[in-house]
Amino acid sequence: MLKEKPRSEYGHQARRKQTIHTVLLIVLALVLCGSAGVVIVGWRSRLGTEKKELLRLWDEGTYDTAFELSRTGLENKPTDYFLLTLHGFASYQLAIAQINSFDTLTYIDECIWSLRKALMTKNGVNDGRVQYVLGKAYYYKGSGYAELAIQFLEEARELSYTARDIPEYLGLSYAAIQDYRSSVEAFSQALDPGEGESDYPSDLLLLAIARSYIALEELETAKAYLVRCIEISRDSNTVITARLLLGDIMLKAGNPDEAEAQYMAILEDDGENAEAHFQLGELYIAGGDGTRARAEWRRALRIDSTHARARSRLNL
Repeated sequence: MLKEKPRSEYGHQARRKQTIHTVLLIVLALVLCGSAGVVIVGWRSRLGTEKKELLRLWDEGTYDTAFELSRTGLENKPTDYFLLTLHGFASYQLAIAQINSFDTLTYIDECIWSLRKALMTKNGVNDGRVQYVLGKAYYYKGSGYAELAIQFLEEARELSYTARDIPEYLGLSYAAIQDYRSSVEAFSQALDPGEGESDYPSDLLLLAIARSYIALEELETAKAYLVRCIEISRDSNTVITARLLLGDIMLKAGNPDEAEAQYMAILEDDGENAEAHFQLGELYIAGGDGTRARAEWRRALRIDSTHARARSRLNL
């Protein structure tokens, strides 16, 4: 997947540091209660040193070393909640930093394995961070896991975990299972984060919202989001996608001239866009101009020899 992703940092930095330190204090308190006779020894133990080192590595963003050290710790303490959660979180951070999809999925699977084990401990029941990261991990695992992504993201919200990107991931996940109404509702929350926060929506968010409205056949609403996406986006691929969708909406609305304007705008910026040429051909054949239509389909094929619909139109 492009890795055109929604925001990948989860929660605010200060909250993240504070909650991880809180988990450390809880674990240490349990150790103190369970083994009062060896408090000093336990505090100074090698495991305690490892946990402090893991927190330092996390704070510095050295996720690869945190990943390896937590994995080593789990060999001796396979049900340690702190180690399981930090290993899962480090796995997630490494996953979204990968370029190769195989490597991404390898780390995603490690994240899911570790955090699912963490949920089996008593500490994991009420820790919304775990469900939150699990939900995002399942989202990145692929559309076939969208229902699990929704399950864990919704559980995180039920536990009052309020990361700002939860609505955006929910919107994408609901769209993946074709529940477009729920998708739109979630995206609407992403547009209005509340609490006085005023970050402007991203072009990709606007494009995703438009896609959901198109699936709901609410084309005028979709059109508004596409127009705004085109206005604010600085990414040429995003603009091209939005213009192609907008052109299709214009055709369905009986406005071929406006559709043509969208396709021509694409070609002004990217004259080598096969889909824009193909759609111009479709527009011209609908208007009875077969000569111009075939010329556009041939241009599409010269750019992309695998363009199946252009080949079909030319009987190739």
